[in-house]
Amino acid sequence: MPITLAPVTSLSTARSSWQWLRYLACVMLCLLVAACGFRLKGPTPLPFDTIYTNIAENSAFGAGMRRAIVASSPNTRFVAEPADAQAKLIQLSNDQSLRELSIDAQGQVEEYELNLVFVFQLTDAKGHIILEPTTLRATREVPYNANVVQAKQSEISTVFKEMQQSMINRVVRHLSAPDVTAAFLKPDDLPIDDSQIDSTPQFDTSTPASPWGTPDVIPRIGQ
Repeated sequence: MPITLAPVTSLSTARSSWQWLRYLACVMLCLLVAACGFRLKGPTPLPFDTIYTNIAENSAFGAGMRRAIVASSPNTRFVAEPADAQAKLIQLSNDQSLRELSIDAQGQVEEYELNLVFVFQLTDAKGHIILEPTTLRATREVPYNANVVQAKQSEISTVFKEMQQSMINRVVRHLSAPDVTAAFLKPDDLPIDDSQIDSTPQFDTSTPASPWGTPDVIPRIGQ
C-alpha cells in the first residue's frame, strides 16, 4: 500500500503558526505583567549624593545599612562629618529584646519572642526634617529547648540577623519613597530640627549598638 506523506509546505506552515502563537503569548504575558505594575528590582537613586549617619559603622547593622543604601543608590556615598552631608540619617533609638512567650510545667522556657524596634529620621543639610521620626518594628517567635542551649542560641542569632536585614531593607524603601524625594527637593515649608544644624549627634561609635548584638539566652531554671 502506498504511503502518503504530508506536503512539506503544510508542515512548514504549521511550524510557523506555532512559533507565531508562542510569540503572541509572550507579548500578551509581558503586557499583563506591565499592567500589574511589576518591574524588576534595580537601583533606586536617592536625591542626594552624600549622606551621614550616626549608626555605628563598626556594628553589623551599621555596615549592612551602608551597603544596602549604596547598592540601591550607587551615586550616593557616606561621609564621616555631618557638615559634609546633603542628608543625615539619624538613629533616634533602637531596641532588641527577648521575651519568654511560653513555659512548660517544669518552668522551662518553650518559646521566645524576639523583638526589634528601630526609630529614625532623615534631615537635610539645613536641618529640614525630610522624613519625620519613623518607628519600625519586627517580631518573630522561636521555639526553645533547654537541652540544646548552644543550638538554640545559634538559631536565635540567625533569626535576629534575618530580622535585622529585613529592617535595613525597610529603611531603604522609606528613604527611596517618592514623597521623600519630593520633600528633599522642595524643603522650604518643612519643619527644622535645630539639634541637627552644624552639630554631630551624640552617639557612641566605639562599640556596636547593643540592640544589634546577640543576647545570651539563659534557660529558666524551674523552682
